[in-house]
Amino acid sequence: MIREDGARLTLEGPLTLATVAPLGEAGRALVAAADRVVDLAAVTQVDSAALALLLSWTRAARGAGREFSITGAPAALVSLASLYDVDTILPLGR
Repeated sequence: MIREDGARLTLEGPLTLATVAPLGEAGRALVAAADRVVDLAAVTQVDSAALALLLSWTRAARGAGREFSITGAPAALVSLASLYDVDTILPLGR
């Protein structure tokens, strides 16, 4: 689920292969429309699908010339990003 509060987009619950598909297009539109901070503090589970989702949103935001950052990234997501060598591409606030 995406909750919009001004420039902040809050994601809640699991970000896994089973859950990210409906978030893709909606999130891309939101990050392309305005500068955004994506808050992941309420995310309960991640897998590589979470990385794919966030990389897609990063590309959409940059393509639209928008500022985009991620805050509250779970340790498992940071670890996956490092493992897949995309930790320098994703704007993960630490």
